[in-house]
Amino acid sequence: MPIQTVEPQRLYRQIAEQLRALIAQGEFAVGARLPAERDLSRQLGVSRPSVREALIALEVEGWVEVRTGSGVYVLDRAAAAPAPAVELASPEWGPLELIRARRVVEGETAAIAALQRKARDVDAMTRAIETMGELADRGVMPLEGDRAFHLAVVQACANAVLTETVIGFWDSRKGPIFTRLGGYFETEQSWRLAIAEHEAVRDAIAARDAQAARAAMHAHMDNSHRRFNTSWRRAGKV
Repeated sequence: MPIQTVEPQRLYRQIAEQLRALIAQGEFAVGARLPAERDLSRQLGVSRPSVREALIALEVEGWVEVRTGSGVYVLDRAAAAPAPAVELASPEWGPLELIRARRVVEGETAAIAALQRKARDVDAMTRAIETMGELADRGVMPLEGDRAFHLAVVQACANAVLTETVIGFWDSRKGPIFTRLGGYFETEQSWRLAIAEHEAVRDAIAARDAQAARAAMHAHMDNSHRRFNTSWRRAGKV
């Protein structure tokens, strides 16, 4: 059964389903190395980020293993404990697709916040950034501070629908695929960069500069997407 072209808008779920079927049918034997990400992207007719998300989903499910400096290999599921079927058990969005959606929404919430913010909102953003720095200093992923920052920005908009939307987007990063992806690509250095990006957003909002706030949030999301989309080799994984 040859690899078939898939529709790009289906993203990682359809890709993972096809690769899973190929593995189950023996097209990729236990212990075999899967084609490189760029080759799968070309054969499937989709972007490399979508392939990456599919491979992460398959790893979470126990179908494959990413081996440092080597590649992605098919596991023997018969000899392993059953893993949850992510594509069936969870409505989790693809992490990279989620970041792009956040860019659209949070760019505008940052702009609105710049026009409507009160001193207490800026103070809340500053406290969140400080929390991020303290956690990073201790070698802990500063997710608590990151969430608090984005909450503080959207709360400055005084719109419950926007607040629930932004926090719903942020909380989606707690899913197994986003968590596994973060384990590969989030580092102390990447978080230090993110903290500086948060400071740029806060400063623009404090200055009541809506255009600069939107641009700073867009830059933060673009950089986040770029960090998660670096090559496996540069991340030290394959």
